[in-house]
Amino acid sequence: MAEAPGGQQRPHKAGIVMWGAPACGKTTFLAALSIALGRRNVGWKVIGADTPSTNALVNFTTKLTKDRVFPKASDLVIEQYRWRLVGERTVRSWKRFLRAETQEVRLALDLADLGGEGYSSTLVSPPKGLIDNLVNGGGIIFLFDPVREFEEGDSFTHFFGVLSHLAQHVMENSDLVGGRLPHHLAVVITKFDEPRVLETADKLDLIQFDPDDPQDFPRVGTEDAKQLFTELCRISATGDAEMVLNSIEQYFLPDRTRYFVTSAIGFHVDKDTGTFDAEDFQNDMVDAQGFKRIRGAVNPINVLEPLSWLGERLTSGKGT
Repeated sequence: MAEAPGGQQRPHKAGIVMWGAPACGKTTFLAALSIALGRRNVGWKVIGADTPSTNALVNFTTKLTKDRVFPKASDLVIEQYRWRLVGERTVRSWKRFLRAETQEVRLALDLADLGGEGYSSTLVSPPKGLIDNLVNGGGIIFLFDPVREFEEGDSFTHFFGVLSHLAQHVMENSDLVGGRLPHHLAVVITKFDEPRVLETADKLDLIQFDPDDPQDFPRVGTEDAKQLFTELCRISATGDAEMVLNSIEQYFLPDRTRYFVTSAIGFHVDKDTGTFDAEDFQNDMVDAQGFKRIRGAVNPINVLEPLSWLGERLTSGKGT
């Protein structure tokens, strides 16, 4: 349930849960979210719901910006994190002659078992905290790491176990909609900045450039994101990732599913031109000690969009 000011509960489920395989970039995505909100004023902010979660948010974000390193599982101290997306929405009232009013909105943003231990093996018994969050939430951010899929090919293993338990609990509560889950699902393809992912998008002729972007970063539009996801599933290490796509279409409503191509750290910016350089675009590197580090400023790509879409869908009541 979404929280309303004063501790009241909204009548529809409006929490957002982050879900993905271990090491798929959940912590990095969260840190990138706070950075993206700092770079663009879009009306939302992320606030910790308790002290450990606030400390974690500060820690993750500092790792990316100041230390120029990626957050790791060893940075985590608790199994469940609770944040709130706080923003405003404009509503119009007939009783007040269609006068627009601004209302505060709070959405729960939860991560359970963030370190990934509960995602091991075949997930016969997924972490209870994750399932509870998914059952009680209205929106899901599912992170798909194409680089991990290239190398490990285990996304379906981690996906299907959780999905099966979620479907069981929803069906037991008679909450299925047309035989499918009622959730709004944002499928987030991560690591667009990695050469293999960018090259795949380029081969499919999906690259776009925003004329209003002063850094001229390449992007894949929402209308083309599913096509890239489909191709990335086809070239997985095991060939099982296509079943992730099929399961999404079987279990989730089409009008409540949207695909996004993202990068948490963005592309490297040429110091002389201040723009994207196709000959030198990677923003991560391996230092002399063998540690992966971030080369320059973090410029998240498409990180806000999944949250904005889910927030608009959940708070407006569309599809609920």
